[in-house]
Amino acid sequence: MLRIAVPNKGSLADTATEMLQEAGYVGRRDPKDLHTIDPYNEVEFFYLRPKDIATYVGSGALDVGITGRDLLLDARMPGAHEIEALGFGDSTFRFAGPPGRFTTVEDLQGLRVATAYPGLVDAFLDERGVAVDLVPLDGAVESAVQLGVADAVADVVSTGTTLKQAGLEIFGPVLLDSEAVLIAAPEEAEGTDTFLRRLRGVMVARRYVLIDYDLPASLLEQAVAIAPGIESPTISPLRDPEWVAVRVMSPRKGVNKVMDELYAIGARAILVTAIHAARL
Repeated sequence: MLRIAVPNKGSLADTATEMLQEAGYVGRRDPKDLHTIDPYNEVEFFYLRPKDIATYVGSGALDVGITGRDLLLDARMPGAHEIEALGFGDSTFRFAGPPGRFTTVEDLQGLRVATAYPGLVDAFLDERGVAVDLVPLDGAVESAVQLGVADAVADVVSTGTTLKQAGLEIFGPVLLDSEAVLIAAPEEAEGTDTFLRRLRGVMVARRYVLIDYDLPASLLEQAVAIAPGIESPTISPLRDPEWVAVRVMSPRKGVNKVMDELYAIGARAILVTAIHAARL
C-alpha cells in the first residue's frame, strides 16, 4: 500500500482533505484519527503535524506527503523532494523591521532575526553571506521586535497588515513564494504515479469547465477561435443541417466573458458544466 502523509491541522489540512476526497479516496471519519486505511484504493493515510511531514517522508518512513513548500525547505531533509505544486495554500515570506531601519538583507548582519522557519531563513541568508542570530518562535513572530527579543523578523505575509499593526515595515527581497506541494521519498514507491495522476485530475477539474452550445455551422471557425479547447472541440450535427452542437473544455476563470463572446457571434443554448474529475 502507498503510505501517504496528510496535514492533521492548520491552514493546509481542510483543503488537502477535500482534494483527496475529490480524487476518490476515503479518509478519516473522526478528526482525532491519526491513521486510516483505504483498502479499495490501496493507500494508507497518516495524519501528522504539517512541520513533521517532510521528516517522515524524507526518512523513507512514508512514501509521499502533502505539505507546504516552506515546511519542506525549512525541514532540510535531503531525502524529501517536491514532485508537484498543488495550487492551494499560497503564502509569501518576507523580512520586516522597524520603519526606516533596514533596506537590504545585508543590513541584518550580526543582528537577531525572529522566525518560525529557522531552517528556511538560515539557508536564504547563508546563500547571501549574511550571518545573523536566529530566534526560533512557534508563533506571534511579529511581536518579537516590540518585546525586545529580536531586531527584525521573517514571516508569512499576505497583505502586510499584521506587520504594520505591529509597527514593522517590509524590506528586502521575497524569501519564498510557497504553496501546498506533494513531496516524495528518495525511492519512488509503487502507486505514486496513480496518486499523482489523481491529484492532477482534481486540479484540472478545478481549473476547467465544459461549455456546450449550439451554433450555425458557418460560424464554427469564429467560435473555435474564442474557445479552442484543450485539443479540439467536439462537433456534433443537429437535425437542422445548418446548425451544429459544440462541446469544449475551457478555463473556469473568465468563462462568463467567453459565453458573452460566443453569444455575440450567434451561439445559443450556451451551458456551462462543472467537471468532477479529469485525466488529460
